[in-house]
Amino acid sequence: MPDEQNTLGGRVKRYAQVGVAVGGLAARLGAERVLGVKMDRERHAVDLTAALGGLKGPLMKVAQILSTIPDAMPREYTLELAQLQANAPQMGWPFVKRRMAAELGPDWQKRFQEFGHEAAAAASLGQVHRAVGPDGRSLACKLQYPDMASVVEADLRQLKVIFGLYGAYDRAIDTSNIHEEIAERLREELDYQRESRHMALYSRMLADEPGVQVPQVVPELTTKRLLTMGWLEGERILTVVNEPLEVRNQIAMNMFKAWYVPFYNYGVIHGDPHLGNYTVRPDDHSINLLDFGCIRVFPPTMVKGVIDLYHAIEAEDEDMAVEAYKIWGFHDLTKEAVEVLNIWARFIYAPLLENRARSIDETNSGMYGREVAEKVHGELKRIGGVTPPREFVLMDRAAIGLGSVFLHLKAEVNWHRLFHDMVADFDVTVMAKKQADALAAVGL
Repeated sequence: MPDEQNTLGGRVKRYAQVGVAVGGLAARLGAERVLGVKMDRERHAVDLTAALGGLKGPLMKVAQILSTIPDAMPREYTLELAQLQANAPQMGWPFVKRRMAAELGPDWQKRFQEFGHEAAAAASLGQVHRAVGPDGRSLACKLQYPDMASVVEADLRQLKVIFGLYGAYDRAIDTSNIHEEIAERLREELDYQRESRHMALYSRMLADEPGVQVPQVVPELTTKRLLTMGWLEGERILTVVNEPLEVRNQIAMNMFKAWYVPFYNYGVIHGDPHLGNYTVRPDDHSINLLDFGCIRVFPPTMVKGVIDLYHAIEAEDEDMAVEAYKIWGFHDLTKEAVEVLNIWARFIYAPLLENRARSIDETNSGMYGREVAEKVHGELKRIGGVTPPREFVLMDRAAIGLGSVFLHLKAEVNWHRLFHDMVADFDVTVMAKKQADALAAVGL
């Protein structure tokens, strides 16, 4: 179908929708930089959010990722854009019927006992409908919005314009690798068959973790733009923030394992710990892990680099930190640059360094995090900037995103013990074999 491709017409339409908002940003940033005209960034950020808020597409997800990297964009913009929700107008039932017929054929409704006319949930690239399969099983059907390949390409182009403008204005962070990483992950998210293989991978990696549930794909009802899976009942995380402490702690530990058992055992990270991407099962407080589009597979050496950096921060060993940053992909680091990066690393690793039960916000509260980010940004600007490697983007996103969840839960957990138990037997060769076997088993 023509509306499924990355078409010139689709890109032009998207440029028209987004271009006015981005063009306004360009003009105001340019005037501030060249003419010295101070712009009201907060006002313009609100305007930009309002202009983009009704659009389906990836800019919301991009903004949420960028908000975790110290001043990759002006604070006012990331704060506003990170508030964008997947609340664009739903595809109506006549449109849904046409889209489903395009994926499963004209008799598609005969393949379900029931299919909800209204979307049960919305996402950045598609919407979810509840359904009942021919065997009576409760299903979730994620149907991609039309023309999303064009939308993604148009938005990535506009994002590159924003990055270029801000880079000319402020050279603390070189965003070239950030753009490349975001672009590759978003293009992968368009392929729901790939996402189904990600789900199979997570089912395999988390098979021994009773506290984490992964939906099961229904392959015969899945295409590149339709993902059908079992429906998992659960409540949003914010509905359990007033539960007793022991319940909140258990949920937090389940979340920690959902993200870091795959990473430290297989080198795989779920790059989008957004509040909508997991729910809590009321019966046993296990976690339903959802949305497997943004998945990153790292070389086993990268996992070793993450562990090595922890030990370097713990021991205040600058030489070990330098080697760890090299493994991460940072290049040509000066002594000053390492010292600045260590400020951020100490912030990220802080909950893991103390062998006691503690809350995240003792050192990683939002206000303190902003102070650290501003200090890091200021120091990087002073020394000439740094280029974060692509590997940094989703690792940083996962750490900050999970920290936000733990803040909501007000959990008090011995993060140090959790981490050390997880990495105690780490061996890069063993992990490489486990990773290769797991990826091969699911066709990745």
